[in-house]
Amino acid sequence: MPPLKILGLAAVLLNSTLLAGCSDNGSNGTRSQVPSTFASPDTSTQSNTATPPIVETLPQPAAIAALLKRLLPQQHQQFAIVIQPDANGAERYTISGKAGAIAIEATTTSAALYGVLAYLQQVAHVDVGWPGDSRSKLPATLPAPQSPITGNAKVKHRFALNDTDDGYSDAYLDWAGWERKIDLLGLHGFNQVFVPTGTEEVYRRTFQKFGYSDDDMRTWIPLPAHQPWWLLQNLYTVGPPLSSKNVNMFNARVAMGQRILARLRELDMTPVLPGYFGTVPTNFPGKNPGANVVSQGPWVGPLGRPDWLDPRQDIFAAVAAEFYRVQTGLFGDTTTYKMDLLHEGGKSGNVPVTAAGAAVATALKKAHPGSSWVMLGWQTNPPSDVIAGAKAANVPMFIVDGLSDRYDNLNREYSWTGTPYAFGSIPNFGGHTTIGANTGVWAQVFPAWRTKLGSALQGIAWLPEGSGRDPGAFARFSALAWEDAASTPDVWFKQYANFRYGGADAQAELAWNILATTAYSMPSNTWSEAPDSLYNARPSFAAATAASWSPKSNRYNTARFAQALVALLKVDPALRQSDAYKYDLVDVARQVLSNKARDLLPKINAAFNAKDKAQFALLTKEWLDNMALLDRLLRTDSRFLLGTWEANARAAGQSDAERAQLVYDQRSIISMWWNSMGAATQLHDYANRELSGLVSDLYLPRWRAFFDAAKVALEKNTSIATIDWFAMENSWANKWQTQYPTTPSGDSYALAGEIAKALGLISD
Repeated sequence: MPPLKILGLAAVLLNSTLLAGCSDNGSNGTRSQVPSTFASPDTSTQSNTATPPIVETLPQPAAIAALLKRLLPQQHQQFAIVIQPDANGAERYTISGKAGAIAIEATTTSAALYGVLAYLQQVAHVDVGWPGDSRSKLPATLPAPQSPITGNAKVKHRFALNDTDDGYSDAYLDWAGWERKIDLLGLHGFNQVFVPTGTEEVYRRTFQKFGYSDDDMRTWIPLPAHQPWWLLQNLYTVGPPLSSKNVNMFNARVAMGQRILARLRELDMTPVLPGYFGTVPTNFPGKNPGANVVSQGPWVGPLGRPDWLDPRQDIFAAVAAEFYRVQTGLFGDTTTYKMDLLHEGGKSGNVPVTAAGAAVATALKKAHPGSSWVMLGWQTNPPSDVIAGAKAANVPMFIVDGLSDRYDNLNREYSWTGTPYAFGSIPNFGGHTTIGANTGVWAQVFPAWRTKLGSALQGIAWLPEGSGRDPGAFARFSALAWEDAASTPDVWFKQYANFRYGGADAQAELAWNILATTAYSMPSNTWSEAPDSLYNARPSFAAATAASWSPKSNRYNTARFAQALVALLKVDPALRQSDAYKYDLVDVARQVLSNKARDLLPKINAAFNAKDKAQFALLTKEWLDNMALLDRLLRTDSRFLLGTWEANARAAGQSDAERAQLVYDQRSIISMWWNSMGAATQLHDYANRELSGLVSDLYLPRWRAFFDAAKVALEKNTSIATIDWFAMENSWANKWQTQYPTTPSGDSYALAGEIAKALGLISD
């Protein structure tokens, strides 16, 4: 029998002896350690970028104790956790104990952490959500469960984070932010996390072995907020490179990646690292004669894609070997590598896809025997020929499906020839601040797929393009992997209401019933997210969406949804002090006001067409007043501040020139996407979001300019003058000296009430 791993009450008294590296492989066999010394590439290829110091991992029990101390600083010592691995790999937990001494027995670290969450929700009736929590409602002495509570994981793989998350959530996120992110993923039972942070340094070092200078690589590698699409082979540099004098950015990203990976490993969460599948810098054959590269052409308009190196060639094997050698030296080994061949229109040219897939898989197997290849299920990916190639090379593949809840009548076993996969959802594109998800589809489809004859479903995959936005969707999705039976949205969110704010409340339950049966009950009718806000759109009377690829009409009853705000305003004052309540109140009030735009714009258009100047003036004033009120509401919560969004990028710059670049990197991706795009690109406003500062200084001025032009057209009986929106957006993004607040101000409850009154939901 394996030895018990015990986390007792005294285990939280951490000391320096616990900071040494741990050789423990963990309870589920997925841990791997960063080496204590680097297998560094030759110094001749490293230019002026030094190797950051290694980050040591805590022993596993101490790591659990440290997480509990971070999340529950006043009550953490009241937990005693025992981990006894199951011989067959099953993951389960049992909660028992008495008041002030809560016992959790589990078979894995992940099950133990989810057991802590289950205790908090089911016994203590508090939530630790993403974002928002009600930990302030915890009593000094934790209550005992009335009887033992048990649970077990229904699927082995619980994968988190989209390839785009680093860009749309904050590529410059500091360690406090990452630590919180990992804690929340671990607490909600996720055990696989995609981590691209620092991979740019792997590419920078690798290709200096193949004829490229440091300046060459800096010119080719985009700034951090735009790197996810470079790693997906969708684009290369979309702006000026970082100065060769900047050695900090590459070092800082590597150091952050090391720290992220160390924390994941000590919590038995498997890091998923980018693998190498053939992306090469410009003019690779010129520097490596005989190399066969396939030009990939443009991506979404003017953006140039990197070339693809034929994986069948010896030069590919050499590049891949060097890539994995450098990566391992910097970040250690893992068991899972993510690569998306021919993503979003990639061209295979004269390269047979099956043979290419086999060669990519063979290079991975040679560098990391026994490891798995992860691909995203998206559009036509993964191609059947790539799957066949991986099978021919005898490399296991795992698909994280991004479309499980978006279309009806999918048969993943047939489409992917029995390849193991995870049921996944992308309920958020670009980091939109929208509430809602197809949770009814989740409850119906996930258990049906999991239990059907011949099922290859082995996991769940949480894949919002920008995470940390919709706590209800996150909580509901993560619970799927641990449910004995599927719960419809009304049933599940009734339970959620009883712990979200730290206690049961009839009005909270009513509010969440309304939310559950509207925004969280959207169908699988080709969309997996709610519509974005028209306030965020480039102005037009015909505007139906801000982002080019978002739903163009409501997907739920918005009038019914608005009643959730009324109910939230009536929640017991004792529960209104919780962080979760404050976040939800702002978010729901924001969504109600945003939904109003879809009712108002057609009326404004009708007044314009009827040449009714008085009505046009009245309605456009209401629109602009709503936007000003929206910005005031958003200003009351730090999670809705533009200043918070760009603060880490600003801090990362070492000079004014660098700060200007990095702030532009952050601002551009949520507006016109980048300065080389031009006004016609479909990517503008793809990552639109409602943040105080962004609404007041970009979205509102755009609409004011449009309405002013329309007013002139009415008065002169002419067409509306053309406005260069790109120029306006680019000018705003370049004003990096303008610093926005990072500290909230104002009374969110009063402003939510003001919104309810303005929309006629409540009377004075």
